[in-house]
Amino acid sequence: MLLEENQIAFHSDDGLIFGGVKEYSRQLAEMIGLGSDSEFPQAGIHTILDIGCGFGSFGAHLGTLKLMAVCVAAYEATGSQVQLALERGLPAMIGNFITRQLPYPPLSYDMVHCAQCGIIWDEKDGLFLIEVDRVLKPGGYFVLTSPSSRTQGSSSQVKMERRNMLIPMEELTQKICWTLLAQHDETFIWQKTADAKCYESGKQGSIPLCEQGDDAHSYYKPLVPCISGTSSKRWIPIQNRSSKSGLSSAELEIHGVQSEDFYEDLQFWRSAVKNYWSLLTPLIFSDHPKRPGEEDPLPPFNMIRNVMDMTANYGGFNDALLEEKKSVWVMNVVPAQASNTLPLILDRGFAGVIHDWCEPFPTYPRTYDMLHANGLLSHLASDRCNMIDLFLEMDRILRPEGWVILSDNLGAIDMARTHATQIRWEARVIDLQNGSEQRLLVCQKPFLKK
Repeated sequence: MLLEENQIAFHSDDGLIFGGVKEYSRQLAEMIGLGSDSEFPQAGIHTILDIGCGFGSFGAHLGTLKLMAVCVAAYEATGSQVQLALERGLPAMIGNFITRQLPYPPLSYDMVHCAQCGIIWDEKDGLFLIEVDRVLKPGGYFVLTSPSSRTQGSSSQVKMERRNMLIPMEELTQKICWTLLAQHDETFIWQKTADAKCYESGKQGSIPLCEQGDDAHSYYKPLVPCISGTSSKRWIPIQNRSSKSGLSSAELEIHGVQSEDFYEDLQFWRSAVKNYWSLLTPLIFSDHPKRPGEEDPLPPFNMIRNVMDMTANYGGFNDALLEEKKSVWVMNVVPAQASNTLPLILDRGFAGVIHDWCEPFPTYPRTYDMLHANGLLSHLASDRCNMIDLFLEMDRILRPEGWVILSDNLGAIDMARTHATQIRWEARVIDLQNGSEQRLLVCQKPFLKK
């Protein structure tokens, strides 16, 4: 990370990854048995959970390979990894599973990656590894780059330290049916079994299976010392999953979704995204403040880098943005009170999370360029949430000059416009002219609040 004039430049040589991130990624691919990291999808790797992501260089590189890498790191008062990743335009959120489960369902990611992430994996009788096993899909990979490479001393001392670290890890990984696939210097790769019966064979020792239904809706539950997901219909090895974009009818059926409903939702969002951009483009041109000494604003090709869909449903809004070739990534949020469609969203290769909108979202202030919600206000109207608190939280998340698009019924939109005015957003109500009660509220957070 270097300061070049008035910008911070991130080079491929991440301080946590020796030899540069491209070489590191190529090494991981070879350890898995691939020719290059461009072949990750051939091994079933599409989504990666990067724990303690440093400068985010590994995730940024994976993004160039069209893979979805999400950074998760604990809250830091200064020097935040999550905030740095978000400012780079990379998917990231605050998360810490030292005491609680991450807000993901079982069988969520194809790979979990930890490069000197500061977690002692063999503590608490392997409870942290069991949580990794919970979110890892069958046949998925756990990559651990240990800190032994920073050890001063002879090569024999380094080897001894690695061996001492590996012994307890070997015992724990055998209990959870992982196989040590490869080791190269300080990097280890384990592969989770694709055979659910392995957990019933007695190899797992004292680690029991979770009771059926315990993992149906994971939202910051306490860590549990049991194996999850073995009875799920989603127990499909990553190597057997569809490699093409989109899900087949059979895969949709696993999620309890009818193909007709799914594609009707996608058609709706294709039309809505075209409508949104036709509305936003003239607003950006006309309302973008011209600050002293600045030239006229450029066309808004890169003014929106990330979007939070606060009511993601099937992830159709995300899909429609990709089809329109918008260079944004979307954090798909499934409200904790809604039907849990997060497994479907994650299986589509999108970033997503479960969240209760009566509580603060786990991110830093001013980290999103656009917030979008369809029907959230009327959904929460009968809940315990205070609407003005929700709008204050949205204002905290939104960057200056960021946009908010809310779609809801007329009563909810009128209420929302009142709250938007109270927090000094510029707000416009738009009638869709389709004879329905549905309205759009398009808001912009000003650069300076008067």
